[in-house]
Amino acid sequence: MPFGCLALRDGRIYDSISDVTDKYEFGQVLRAKEFCELCLAKDRQTEKVFVCKKFFKKDGRKVRKAAKNEIMILKLVNHPNILQLIDTFETRKEYFIIQELATGGDVFDWILDQGNYTERDASNVIRQVLEAVAYLHSLNIVHRNLKLENLMYYTENNHNKVVLRDFYLSRFENGPITEPCGTPEYLAPEVVARHRYGRPVDCWAVGVIMFILLSGNPPFYDETEEENTDLHNRIIFCRIVAGDFEFDTPYWDEISPAAKGLVCRLMEVDQMLRITAEDALQHEWIAGNGASEKNLKD
Repeated sequence: MPFGCLALRDGRIYDSISDVTDKYEFGQVLRAKEFCELCLAKDRQTEKVFVCKKFFKKDGRKVRKAAKNEIMILKLVNHPNILQLIDTFETRKEYFIIQELATGGDVFDWILDQGNYTERDASNVIRQVLEAVAYLHSLNIVHRNLKLENLMYYTENNHNKVVLRDFYLSRFENGPITEPCGTPEYLAPEVVARHRYGRPVDCWAVGVIMFILLSGNPPFYDETEEENTDLHNRIIFCRIVAGDFEFDTPYWDEISPAAKGLVCRLMEVDQMLRITAEDALQHEWIAGNGASEKNLKD
């Protein structure tokens, strides 16, 4: 048996907590998410700093499944717009996922701080997201939780490279998927309607992200500002299933026809007709001169 490991009755070999702490020095918890805690982890030998996700097995089957799922997916992917896996550990009580550290902050927060922001800037963000999604889809992987909160700039000194994070809801499309999951405002109609779904749900979510980047508003919202979460979601879900979104004035008055056209292709209610990530990369707003250079904050 490897030194520092524990063998349990089921025959599996587990890392000991000393295996983890001997290699990495951990900082304070940065934030607690739905399934895990995030903290900084410094490699004791190289002094490089990474981000660590810690999943507690005692938190239930869903958490254990999420951790194992993310580890499996991250071990398979290698793309410049996806935060890369550095290390993993499984102790008797926890899963540790060590990944690259993105220091540039959330994409949307950075955009809000800018005095000048154009469609071309938004196009650059969406292009990189589509490249990551097209890569995942080529491996038959559905992310299932694409949203603005999962997009970060890689470094604080260069706000050009965008990276995608959080793969705990991702899965292989090796058959029809029916399990509903994700963030309500970003769910595709087929997920809301509990129909079979697959990779097109990611393209819908990219459309929602693009809509917000261009207008500052979500495409589907509850005008009543209902405080009851279930009722609030029901109102949004009805709009999603109907594809009930509009290019409201004044937010969309200066937005190019090309941008509106791509939003409509990405947020096509019929998943069979929805544009793919690969095809969206060839759209004039991404690959051509369709994106306006006008400052959207004027």
